[in-house]
Amino acid sequence: MPVIRDAKPEELDETADVISAAYAEYGPEPGSEQALIDAFEEYRKEQRDVRSRLADSVLVIAEEGGRIVGTVTFYPPGEEKKAEGWPPEWAAIRLLAVLPAARGSGVGRLLTEECLRRARELGAPVMGLHTTRVMDIARAMYERMGFTRYPENDIPITDEFVVVAYTLTL
Repeated sequence: MPVIRDAKPEELDETADVISAAYAEYGPEPGSEQALIDAFEEYRKEQRDVRSRLADSVLVIAEEGGRIVGTVTFYPPGEEKKAEGWPPEWAAIRLLAVLPAARGSGVGRLLTEECLRRARELGAPVMGLHTTRVMDIARAMYERMGFTRYPENDIPITDEFVVVAYTLTL
């Protein structure tokens, strides 16, 4: 069973590596629109920049056997949610990432449950998150946990690629 805890400063590079490994398969298909390729490259850079998010969020990790196997960025209520458009009183999560070798073991659910626990403890009325249609397993997990679509906060990247919003009333 993994230990869920906040990342330590000396673990930030390893955490960035976990995010990169988890999201590597979700890049644009060959022949995709240039706008999508450019957007994904910017997103890839942002994924690795875990330090810039620490001013207004908490990097939560799952550690097993002395190794980080998953991570999520938790934005508590009252904090800036970047360009995500969530109300300040809501909590939000970003970049839930599980190493491919650890998928299916419940790590993603444990990390999400920890963020929900923290949000409830802090009095947030709603948890928001964004995902994409290609992340079928993550979307299915969120839906099993009770998250529902919140299309008014979707982020269109191109005509064919939209980052979709979900919320859960706490």
